[in-house]
Amino acid sequence: MLQKCEGIVIRRTDYGENNKIITIYTRELGKVGVMARGANKPSSRLSSVTQLFYYGYFLFQSSTGLGSLNQGESIDSFRHIREDIVATAYASFVVELLDKATDDKKPNPFLFELLYQTLHYIDEGYDAEILAFIFEMKLLPLFGLKPILDYCAACGSTEGEFSFSIKEGGFLCHRCLEKDPYHKKISQQVVRLLRLFYYFDLNRLGNISLKDETKSQIRTILDTYYDEYAGVQLKSKKFLKQMDQLKGFF
Repeated sequence: MLQKCEGIVIRRTDYGENNKIITIYTRELGKVGVMARGANKPSSRLSSVTQLFYYGYFLFQSSTGLGSLNQGESIDSFRHIREDIVATAYASFVVELLDKATDDKKPNPFLFELLYQTLHYIDEGYDAEILAFIFEMKLLPLFGLKPILDYCAACGSTEGEFSFSIKEGGFLCHRCLEKDPYHKKISQQVVRLLRLFYYFDLNRLGNISLKDETKSQIRTILDTYYDEYAGVQLKSKKFLKQMDQLKGFF
């Protein structure tokens, strides 16, 4: 059956000498894999449409297994993402995390819109690290995770100074810190931001600017929480860490 879908390429793999297998996250069908025959040939009309982050309409022959790509029509090239190493790195992290979090052919229009908005904002030059934080927070439910962000995980209090407990899976108020001697001290701004990133509509994003210390606290919480409960290993995450260590050279 011939299908036409709006989608974004989130993974690509060489297959044989001239072919590619691409994974597309589509608005209509969710995640689908298709074979792009001859896409590695420079003269192929499929060469450009099989690039990572390509956003457009895809026409492909659908099947129970791997489909076959016929053609693509561009909607947005995400040029800045392709030309900027930092934007590329964070966009790669976003699509790899989405790939790990989703199963094939399970439509989720909300998730497609979240992916598009995140890449669009990165392409527009918004802070890519903050956008990655928001994306990570919003993907937690796909891994079956729901951090406790509205009250103390131990006593249920909504008032007080809060820290984050990986063990308890959320915030601990200052009265319950003995429940987890390894709790992580965070600023009250980070408490508010974690809630905000988890709940708010990305359509309402303004120009957010955060200090390096604030970003560091959020990154520590998210990395540790994901490592403990989601167990996903991402190549793009390793590259981001290497890039962070070399920040002074950019």
